[in-house]
Amino acid sequence: MKKVKRTRTPSALDRPAQIAMSLRHATPVAVMELTHRSPWELLVATILSAQCTDQRVNQVTPALFKRYPTPHVMANATSTELEALIRSTGFYKSKAKNLIGCAQAVTAQFKGQVPDTMEELIAIPGVGRKTANVLLGVVFGKPGIVVDTHVRRVANRLALTQSSDPERIERDLQSVYPQTQWTDVSQRLLLHGRYVCLARTPRCLVCPIYDVCEWEGKLPT
Repeated sequence: MKKVKRTRTPSALDRPAQIAMSLRHATPVAVMELTHRSPWELLVATILSAQCTDQRVNQVTPALFKRYPTPHVMANATSTELEALIRSTGFYKSKAKNLIGCAQAVTAQFKGQVPDTMEELIAIPGVGRKTANVLLGVVFGKPGIVVDTHVRRVANRLALTQSSDPERIERDLQSVYPQTQWTDVSQRLLLHGRYVCLARTPRCLVCPIYDVCEWEGKLPT
């Protein structure tokens, strides 16, 4: 008797791969939306993007980089002038302090060049693992998982993690995806959360991973 070929039911281990594949099909090129021309500009833009949209940051940075084109120039900035230029990004006083400290560290410790290791990056004022992973993945070609508010929300809804702690989420995603996919997967999760899997009104009707999403709060189609 001819053996019947059965379709294998996807296991839990298959879901992360299915999610990554579907998101890749939906967004073949996961573009970094912060405008930048150098590692230094991306570092500054990423610091400014905390609690602020990329669109707003992109409106602010042209004038900012015209006035402070290098770490050396920004290291000598006055808080008052810098705050005025970045005011619309929110939390401008703490951001200005961090940017000046960041510029001074890059100038004094790294001869004006943004370092390319996690250890060196997170030693810079205003730079945490999220910012460091952005730099590592986007400009240095080193695998890094960026965990922002969008990635945290989407990863939890997809049961890729059960944590709200960014470092734990980073480790959880590292455990289910190969290192070569870390940068692209996290960027696609970020974009998916920004444009589809919204916090209050998720756009489930246009979600490319609806079929593999087991979130109890997803909307019926």
